Amino acid sequence: MPLDAPARTTARTTMSIDQRVLALYVPKLFTLLSRGYGVADFRRDAIAGLTVSIVALPLSMALAIASGTSPEKGLHTAIVAGFLVSLLGGSRVQIGGPTAAFVPVVFNVIEKFGYGGLILCTLLAGLMLIAAGVLRLGTLLKYIPKPVVTGFTAGIAVSIFSSQVKDLFGLPLERVPGEFLERWQAYAHAAPGASAAAATLSIATIAFIVLLRRWRPAIPGFLASVVLGVVLVALAHPPLETIGSRFGAIPATLPAFSLPHIPFERTIELFPSSFTIAFLAGVESLLSAVVADGMIGGRHRSNCELVAQGVANAASALFGGLPATGALARTATNVRAGARTPVAGMMHAVFLLAFMLVLAPLMAYVPLATLAAILVVVAWNMAEIESFRHLMSGPVGDRVVLLLTFVLTVVFDLTVAIEVGIVLAAFLFMHRMSEVVAMESNVSLLDEDRADDPASEDQRAQLPPGVEAFRIFGPLFFAVANRLDEVLNQFPQPPRVFILRMRLVPLIDASGVTALTQMIERCRRQGTAVILSGLREQPARILAQMGVVEDGRSLRFATDFDQALRLTRE
Repeated sequence: MPLDAPARTTARTTMSIDQRVLALYVPKLFTLLSRGYGVADFRRDAIAGLTVSIVALPLSMALAIASGTSPEKGLHTAIVAGFLVSLLGGSRVQIGGPTAAFVPVVFNVIEKFGYGGLILCTLLAGLMLIAAGVLRLGTLLKYIPKPVVTGFTAGIAVSIFSSQVKDLFGLPLERVPGEFLERWQAYAHAAPGASAAAATLSIATIAFIVLLRRWRPAIPGFLASVVLGVVLVALAHPPLETIGSRFGAIPATLPAFSLPHIPFERTIELFPSSFTIAFLAGVESLLSAVVADGMIGGRHRSNCELVAQGVANAASALFGGLPATGALARTATNVRAGARTPVAGMMHAVFLLAFMLVLAPLMAYVPLATLAAILVVVAWNMAEIESFRHLMSGPVGDRVVLLLTFVLTVVFDLTVAIEVGIVLAAFLFMHRMSEVVAMESNVSLLDEDRADDPASEDQRAQLPPGVEAFRIFGPLFFAVANRLDEVLNQFPQPPRVFILRMRLVPLIDASGVTALTQMIERCRRQGTAVILSGLREQPARILAQMGVVEDGRSLRFATDFDQALRLTRE
């Protein structure tokens, strides 16, 4: 064999690894088109795209208004971001666009920093999402605890409903406060001036959508309610505030590249909100992709999806849009409408653009009460009442995380809620893991010589005089590492040899290694030799990496308990 053959083999192996990594970022569109795409496929995708665009048209405008900006920004977001998410994404049927999850954080950013601040926030969030995809963090987002996700989702639903009370009842308020408690105080003061026409139309719209979903689910209730609202305004001229009366005419033009004043000097202040937008976009898009996988029997590429979401958010900001992510309801509609490939999502964006160009004059007649009613229905669906109730029957710790995340989302800030919820859930997890290690032990580690284990009695009898043996159950990580000293404190006299059985330790972290080193040093000072028995791959590798190696006297390693016993006799 030539001398350079091993090098060529290594190069081929490396190349195959690189190719596998690159394959994680190939958009699903390219993969599916390479397998063949015909007229029948395009027909099904076009029909699905048209169906989704009918749902997205009123919803995009309503979400933009709820976010504190003009309705065309919602349409621009659905067009630009929706097209790019399908073009570059890692899911076959994902539909991107503005979603209700962003409403509270976008509203607060615009109120404090203006639309330029939101542009900067969205650009930063886009960069964060691209970085998360490149660093292959997509798989980590699935570890967000369910109580945290349900808590802030239900909190967002309450915040959305709270933000729509003004338009639901036509309250005479020039400005809706951003803070939850201040907002309801303002509503209470303005309640005597409520509009009977707005309240009647809102209640009728909600009832109409609910009844359509029950009796005629094939009819798009959101669009049908908007059409009826436009007809009512055009024919009866009721005293209702419309898109045209508040925002003026919607421009019937293509989304244009624009770069308003961006307050780069306030980047540090905007960073937490940018992180929240990126977090929400990542979690919601991947949750939507997972649900879509279940509906079509496919498998999405999570890191490719994160990169696509990052590019889509950056582009949306530069074309006068809002933050975007995968929209679960629209994605499900796309699947039910027969979508085959990401072409359906791209066609959804094209149809939305056509609607905006053709129907822009009519959109000025859409009553704001109708759009507010649509968002109330969205908020109700988003609240996940059954999931919330189910989690409330769980352990006390999970209930605390759920309720705290919910309350912080509603009363304070979504960013704070996410941070506190995740940190609290992490501490809860660490506490539970430490309890798992402690559950079957006298102190914190399980003495192998349990009275209820006959095999343990036999092993106890095998121990020579002056030898003690203990066994650790579970991971040796920072939450339980400090309990190692408690084992040594049990001995009235230091033993001659101390066997620490570690076959049931699946992993060890730096804190565990530090605690183990300190215990070994204490035994060395007392004249006790330590034998580590049954080390598994990860603990053995980490111990070697951190310099914990056997010296032949005070520290020895044994492959199993029998070899450890033989070493004690030496």
